[in-house]
Amino acid sequence: MIHRYRFISEHRTGYGVARLCRVLAVKRRQGYYEWMAAQPARQQRAGADDELAGVIRAIHAEHRGSYGSPRVTDELRRRGWRINRKRVERIMRERGIVGITRRRRRSLTKQDAAAAPAPDLIGRDFTAAAPGQRLVGDITYPPRRGGCTWPRRLTCSTGK
Repeated sequence: MIHRYRFISEHRTGYGVARLCRVLAVKRRQGYYEWMAAQPARQQRAGADDELAGVIRAIHAEHRGSYGSPRVTDELRRRGWRINRKRVERIMRERGIVGITRRRRRSLTKQDAAAAPAPDLIGRDFTAAAPGQRLVGDITYPPRRGGCTWPRRLTCSTGK
């Protein structure tokens, strides 16, 4: 609709507003004239957005381009601005201000597909008649209320 209103505004002297509104299927009073009446407010908002864009660029540059819209919004609020993240996001998008995205973490271990698995020396039989006959190792992190505890060691005979 905005494009139609802009077209009418540009060509109204040659064709007349009534004719252009009829051809473009736009209501005159509730459409075109309300859009024209709101133009000063739009210009004022655009000026405020330009001012804010300068502050956003400065914050973005201070942090070496690493801040995206959530962090920029937080920084603006710390500096006393009352602002919504969506507005900051829109201004950054319109002006091409982009934060650095994090790289995907890569695993440090490279598995060798051709390597043979470790030998199973006890044949998956974890029972033992007496303590000390079969010793196996495993790392287990038992859950606790305060978080994890240190790894435990288990013996086959007692299971402790």
